[in-house]
Amino acid sequence: MADCIRVPLLLIFMCSLPLFHPSRADNNGLAKARPNAANPQNQPGGAGQAAMNVGAAERNLGAGASAQRKRSAGWKLSDEAVCRDDLTRLCSKESWNNNLELLVCLQDKKEDTEIAPDCNHLLWNYKYNLTTDPKLESVAVEVCRSTISEIKECAAEELGKGYLVSCLVDHRSNISDYQCNQYITKMATIVFSDYRLLCGFMDKCREDIDALRCGSISTGEKDIHSQGEVIACLEKGLVREAEEQPGAHPIKDECKKSIMRVAELSSDDFHLDRYLYFACREDRERFCANTLAGEGRVYKCLFNHKFEEAMSERCREALTTRQKLIAQDYKVSYSLAKACKSDLRKYRCSMDSGMPRAREARLSYLLLCLESAVHRGRVVSGECQGEMMDYRRMLMEDFSLSPEIVLHCRSEIEGHCSGLHRKGRTLHCLMRVGRGDMGAIDTNCQRALQNLIQEADPGADYRIDRALNEACESVIQTACKHIRNGDPMILSCLMEHLYTDKMVEDCEHRLLELQYFIARDWKLDPILFKKCQGDAARLCHTQGWNETSEMMPPGAIFSCLYRHAYRSVEQGRRFHDGNTETGSITWTLSRDCKVEVHRILHQRALDVKLDPELQRRCMTDLGKWCSEKTEAGQELECLQDHLEDLVSDCRNVVGNLTELESEDIQIEALLMRACEPVIQAYCHEVADNQIDSGDLMECLAQNKHQKEMNDKCSVGVTHFQLIQIKDFRFSYKFKTACKEDVLKLCPNIKKNFPCMLLRVDVVICLSTTVRNDTLQDAKEQRVSVKCRKQLRVEEVEMSEDIRLEPELYESCKQDISHLCQNVAFGNAQVIECLKENKRQLTQRCHQKIFKLQEVEMVDPELDYQLMRVCKHMIRRFCTESEGKNVLQCLKQNKNSEMMDPKCKQMITKRQITQNTDYRLNPVLRKACKADIPKFCQPILNKATADSELEGQVIACLKLKYADQRLSSDCEDQIRVILQESALDYRLDPQLQIYCTQEISRLCPEEAAAQEQTGQVEECLKLNLLKIKKEDCKKEVLNMLKESKADIFVDPVLHTACALDIKHHCAAIPPGRGRQMSCLMETLQDKRVRLQPECKKRLQDRIDMWSFAAKVAPAEGFSDLAMQVMTSPSKNYILTMIGASVALLFLMGLLCGRITKRVTQELKDR
Repeated sequence: MADCIRVPLLLIFMCSLPLFHPSRADNNGLAKARPNAANPQNQPGGAGQAAMNVGAAERNLGAGASAQRKRSAGWKLSDEAVCRDDLTRLCSKESWNNNLELLVCLQDKKEDTEIAPDCNHLLWNYKYNLTTDPKLESVAVEVCRSTISEIKECAAEELGKGYLVSCLVDHRSNISDYQCNQYITKMATIVFSDYRLLCGFMDKCREDIDALRCGSISTGEKDIHSQGEVIACLEKGLVREAEEQPGAHPIKDECKKSIMRVAELSSDDFHLDRYLYFACREDRERFCANTLAGEGRVYKCLFNHKFEEAMSERCREALTTRQKLIAQDYKVSYSLAKACKSDLRKYRCSMDSGMPRAREARLSYLLLCLESAVHRGRVVSGECQGEMMDYRRMLMEDFSLSPEIVLHCRSEIEGHCSGLHRKGRTLHCLMRVGRGDMGAIDTNCQRALQNLIQEADPGADYRIDRALNEACESVIQTACKHIRNGDPMILSCLMEHLYTDKMVEDCEHRLLELQYFIARDWKLDPILFKKCQGDAARLCHTQGWNETSEMMPPGAIFSCLYRHAYRSVEQGRRFHDGNTETGSITWTLSRDCKVEVHRILHQRALDVKLDPELQRRCMTDLGKWCSEKTEAGQELECLQDHLEDLVSDCRNVVGNLTELESEDIQIEALLMRACEPVIQAYCHEVADNQIDSGDLMECLAQNKHQKEMNDKCSVGVTHFQLIQIKDFRFSYKFKTACKEDVLKLCPNIKKNFPCMLLRVDVVICLSTTVRNDTLQDAKEQRVSVKCRKQLRVEEVEMSEDIRLEPELYESCKQDISHLCQNVAFGNAQVIECLKENKRQLTQRCHQKIFKLQEVEMVDPELDYQLMRVCKHMIRRFCTESEGKNVLQCLKQNKNSEMMDPKCKQMITKRQITQNTDYRLNPVLRKACKADIPKFCQPILNKATADSELEGQVIACLKLKYADQRLSSDCEDQIRVILQESALDYRLDPQLQIYCTQEISRLCPEEAAAQEQTGQVEECLKLNLLKIKKEDCKKEVLNMLKESKADIFVDPVLHTACALDIKHHCAAIPPGRGRQMSCLMETLQDKRVRLQPECKKRLQDRIDMWSFAAKVAPAEGFSDLAMQVMTSPSKNYILTMIGASVALLFLMGLLCGRITKRVTQELKDR
């Protein structure tokens, strides 16, 4: 047995088994054969003579068959009567003259009682004697003479000890000589037909065979049912032990080695694995009839058909056992070991392969080692890569080939994935469990799945994953047909078409299941690894492809990469090595790596579970807030909506991701698809930029109401705008432009959470600073130019939707539901609705709307509706006007024939708003800054800060204008207001308040006119006597009084008398009643003829003023003076007043003289 231990291959052509003692007849037979083969070198004849020696050996080895026959010179197995029937029935006549061919024929056909017991007994004795005859070595020397000289290892073996044949078997793949190859192959076939013929096998595995009840090992007992079954039983026991199945028997190490060695030596020809051969005989004919035996080809063919419906269950079981042995030791696969032998040596993948079951012998280690070489750009032979591909696919097809999966995922398989064994379905089911779609998963099972995905590396070639390949075949053929079959970009292409019309449901599920695990190890995306391995090593201190580091686990490396991907040029630091002036290390990513990082981020945005960090930290919050959000992209939106409610870790992750989206919104692949029409029409230039920097989202927000905008895109853009208000950082351009200004000018802004500043608070802080500096005429603005520019964008964007101003929205929620429930958000429509219903608003909402209007009137560019409706008119009339003067410019051009009607209507609305309160008219407020407190202080004393004065201050100023007591600047502004309100009664809030009912009763047709040109005012003036409400009558009288001060205030009269003013009063400047007085004097001049219409209108006005004087007598000297100056009898009145004054003067002189005389007389006394 020492010799058997010396020969590790376990093929014992020259060994004798101590358990079996040849009979005397056997020994005599062997003695007879000895002279014929004692010195073969001295016998000439070459191969022919060698054949004679083989025949002589066969004659001796048949000695145990029959005492009479074994004495004959040329014993043949075909001559034995006990086997005649079996030979005739099973073997062709051509093989009857060759005992070895007959032996192979009979033992390949033997199954249970197929061969007669006596014949079976004869065959076993023949094989036994064949494998225990030491003279066979001399036969091998003759047959394999040239081969021995070619194989140095075999030529160096010492003859006579049985090592030569063992060496030849070990190198039989390199034997080119046909006869030698056939001889060695047939001998191996014979030996492997019965475990009892293997040298030392019984001694090493006796106890394990007994413990596992794998069959009888009694000396001399020749159980026909044990052929191959014992080894198969031991192999299954070995697998059960590796999987740590309950009740598994621990097999001794020596027996383990023997089992694995037997499996290895039977790896090239499936005939040598007797159990598998008999189990798969029919399946081989069914699936692999044209596959030549040898070099493991039949094994591979059967592996490829393992999950076919026609495959027998017994064969499938035997194949699975064989595959599990390959998983434990790659050398059990002849084709893999042969194809990758040089590559394994080249890349030092088998440094410790002396132990068959050492770590380096495992299939997983081989795959990882060689895959690492491939991913690093090393050259691995195509043949080896082909073999690796086959076995990676094998691992993905059958989860049971991974002992770790079987061991750690047992409960998950039983609970969720039973009955799905074929074609990788169980593995994908476990992946789905791992994603969290079917409940919780054990951490060890999750780790085992992750390891298996790395070993199989399906990211490099989707075809490795059969379940994915079959599910996505139609999608690949349509959406990804431009990509080469097997290219790693196929997976990226599939991800790009996720949730599109081209994607099918089954493919979608399989793809997300696989991507879940690929996303957790950056190395499993081969393109990312290829482009970023240098950056990862430089910036993230990564190890090799198949090595991990506790300091930088695989999942953290991608986070490291994307942090550097979005590091700006200013942030990208350089570290000088100190040795050279030029040596430096850049801390930003290379361009190619950054592109790949963007690609991965776009993919991860499709499903929250593809972001490992997000899922890990937000698992609780996802269940708490987002359990009902199951559609694509909804989970992340839900987390963003509940940002304030999330736990700290989750809030930080979601915040960082949202901040990243603000810089590159293209990460949101679903949103980009929905917005494709708008992007192509309005934003294609910024979309084509490699670096987004927030420009694309800004463009989408600006074009949110274009006709190309669809509901999905609009909702997505609005959602992101709503998220941006939660944190100043979520607006990338705003953050970049104003970060320093915020730190300097807004240090006291309240943070709702650490590091979270509400964007609206920042905007208010900065805009207030800008406004104060402007109003105070500061020499230098405290807010930087770039920040002011971006601040304007933020303010305009916030004005578009009331929801973007949280405080205003919260204050007016009740009013919106009551007054504007049918008004859609966006386009500032809800804000406009609240403005139109201002009188019905709750106090809190009313105050907020008033404040908003005050801001908009100071800066009309923030009036979203005005800027939207009058966009083209602003371009036409106001291109040279500053933003704050846009409304003033529009008002000046309001009556132009080229003015758009909708814009004109919007201007009128804003004029009505301005006239309700002087504070809403910044131009008037500035012009009348001194006049308002001087003349209207009682009104101011009654006013509140957040409510309108309903035109009272402006009405007060109008009266003073009529009295000609205002400053010139204020007078000019009031004149404009009077002119505007004279054309449209709606611009006079006091008139609207007090005369609404009278207008409806007396002037319904005039009020209903689409174009207001002063008809309503004229109607009220003509029907002054019919007005019942005193307050309304007073307002009409005030109108009459105001019209005396300036003819421009009376549009009807001014229109009628325009020619007469031009002819008779052209030299007289307007204002202070001068032109009106001119017309009155012209009317009284008999030499001048006025236009009939002018004369009629002017006479009507005189009558009205006369009536007004009666109804409303002068309240003071100023009123009296005005009435005199505008009276038709002005000259007469002035003459009489002059005469009276002269008379009084004379009387004064006279009385004064008398008084002086009396006083003198008194002095003289």
